[in-house]
This record gives sequence, C-alpha cells and structure tokens, in this order.
Amino acid sequence: MNTAIPKIDIRSLSLESLQNHFIQTDEKSFRAKQVYEWLWKKSCFSFNGMSNISKELRTKLEETFVINNVKIHNSQVSADKTIKNSFILHDTHLIEGVLIPTPGRMTACVSSQVGCSLTCKFCATGYMERKRNLNPDEIYDQVVLIDQQAKENYGAPLSNIVYMGMGEPLLNYKNVMDSIEKITSEEGLNMAAKRITVSTAGIAKMIKKLGDDNVKFNLALSLHAANDEKRNTIMPINEQNSLKALAEALKYYYAKTKNPVTYEYIIFDGFNDDIEDAAELAQFCKHLPCKVNIIEYNPISFASYIITCATTVLTPTCAAAAEKTLMPPAGNWLLRTVSSS
Repeated sequence: MNTAIPKIDIRSLSLESLQNHFIQTDEKSFRAKQVYEWLWKKSCFSFNGMSNISKELRTKLEETFVINNVKIHNSQVSADKTIKNSFILHDTHLIEGVLIPTPGRMTACVSSQVGCSLTCKFCATGYMERKRNLNPDEIYDQVVLIDQQAKENYGAPLSNIVYMGMGEPLLNYKNVMDSIEKITSEEGLNMAAKRITVSTAGIAKMIKKLGDDNVKFNLALSLHAANDEKRNTIMPINEQNSLKALAEALKYYYAKTKNPVTYEYIIFDGFNDDIEDAAELAQFCKHLPCKVNIIEYNPISFASYIITCATTVLTPTCAAAAEKTLMPPAGNWLLRTVSSS
C-alpha cells in the first residue's frame, strides 16, 4: 500500500532552507527568493497566484508543499464599527482577531495562542484550555486579513498592531518574535516596530528577556490591581510573579531598551475602583516612565465582575492621585476609556 508523503509547510522554512531545497531539486536558487517574496512580502496564499513562477515549478511546489493559511470563519460588526473575527486554522481550531477603527488609527488585535493557560478570572479566554501555540505565519495571517478588512471597509490600511487577543504572548516567545520579524522586515510587511504593542499578564523572566533582546516594539502590562492580594485574586500568575518581581523586571527592561511601558487597568465595580486603588496605581507608576490605560470592563457570563459604577469618577480620581504622587519623568498618564474583550 502506498503511503502519501506529508506535505511540508513551506512557511516553516527559512529562505536559506528553501534555497537549499531548490538546489537539491535542480531548480535555480534565485527562484526560492521569488517564492519567499510571494509568501511574506506579497502575502500570497496560493502557489497558482505566483505569476512570475513557471507553471511547471508551481506544480512541483503544490506537490511538495502546503500553505496553511488562516481563513475568516465569521465576522461581526459592532455599532462602533469594530469588526470581531473568528479565524479558522488548518487544524480546525478557532481563534479571534479584531479590527478596531478609531479616528486616525486602524488597529489589529491579534491572538498568539489557541486558548490560554493563565486562568485570569475576568477574561473569557482564561476559562478555555490552551490547545497550542500559534505559529509565526498564523499570527502574520491575522494581520494580513485584518489589514484587508480595514482597506475594504474603511479605505485605510492598518496603522497599529496589538498582541492582546487570545493567549499569553510571552509564553509563545519565539513564535511571537518571529511573527514580528516577518511583519516588520523589508522582506515582509515592512511595518514599523513602534506601531506594534505586545501585552503580557506579567512573566518577570520573559520581560527581562525582552530587555536582553533589545526589542523595538512596545510593551504593555495587564496590571488591573496594584497590590498583590487583589492581583492574586484575579490573576493567579501574580502568585509566581509578584508586583515587586514585575517592577524589578520592568526596570531592567527599561534600562536596556529605554522604551516606556503601558499599564492596562480594567476597573471592576467595588474591587479596584476607589481612591486607595488609584493611589496604589500611581505609586506603582513611579518605577519607570509609563502610560496608563483605564479600561471599561466588558462582562462575561463566566465571571461575577461587573462594570464599575465609578467609570466617570475613577479617571479624574486617578489623575488627582497621580498629580500628587508622581514626579516626572516617572509617570505619564494616558487616561482613556476603551472596551475590554
């Protein structure tokens, strides 16, 4: 009985590996660069679409390789013109990605894992089992598809990317870094690294690694509480990565990169929305230059947390606390209300 040889995921190969394959199969090595450009610069999902490649070579590629591109499974447009997407992967897993249009900005929110292992108590993904990490090309594809949506629906390309979808990016470190390389390189989408933000629940040793790697993109910490007791309650990862450990890691990161950090702070009714919480938040901000996003909670059925009744009160309260507590250049508050997912 003949057993079919599994096809190779062509986007898992480096340019050098692809060139070696072409040489071994008596093809000219420069053809590999052409194919690589179709894959990463032109975002081609089909060998038949590679118009400057001969039909014979395209047939050979089809016989040997596969392009496991991500597809849109379902899309929903909200009243504020946000487009929420369900993407289907080659193995039928589903992930989410969102297009967020705002004046002067088109932002893609992308996932880094199928599910999540961190069990944050307020997050829908935290109640899902982590199935696997996303490959670099699967993260890249989300950006390509959301960029197409932005152009088709709003006549503008993506301006920003945030790794704030499903999963913890720093627990898929290599693939996330490889995806950013493809998105920012001249051989890829050539997007400025400063327009990319990676958000983490807070893994101290990996934040330090970002510093060691001298990354050029932005870092955001999902903080949501500035004392350990409260943060332990909603984010179990804090039990192994205390606020003290995170502060030390963030200071190390800033010393290496000179990049300010953004703190994300969802406000929950009766939990983290009073003047004492604001003062603790302001105190935590003294560690390094930062911005703070105050975020309105989007309730989920799995959790008991609700939207704070102090949405219109906490922001000026925080600002007043910050004014009294923070000394330049330690803090730089960006106080705005956005929706959580």
